[in-house]
Amino acid sequence: MSSSLSKPAGPKLHKRYTPYVFAFYMAGIMAFLMSCTIVAANSGLGSGFLQRVLSAYALAMPVAFCCVVLVRPLVLRLVALTVHSH
Repeated sequence: MSSSLSKPAGPKLHKRYTPYVFAFYMAGIMAFLMSCTIVAANSGLGSGFLQRVLSAYALAMPVAFCCVVLVRPLVLRLVALTVHSH
């Protein structure tokens, strides 16, 4: 019996790349959602919406990735100061 959540085929990255893979996915998702929101707020959902979103995303994604990589240590420190660890 196979599951739709079965192990993906192909090689995986080494665990040392975890912060960068996390930053890539986080930045990608957040940049896309923010691009959709900002484009909709500024110019509406009319014709060309997806093209405008993708154009904004092309700029937002690399900026978001750099920001996530740069602020990650600060965020980890703030979380450690805020959350009890047992």
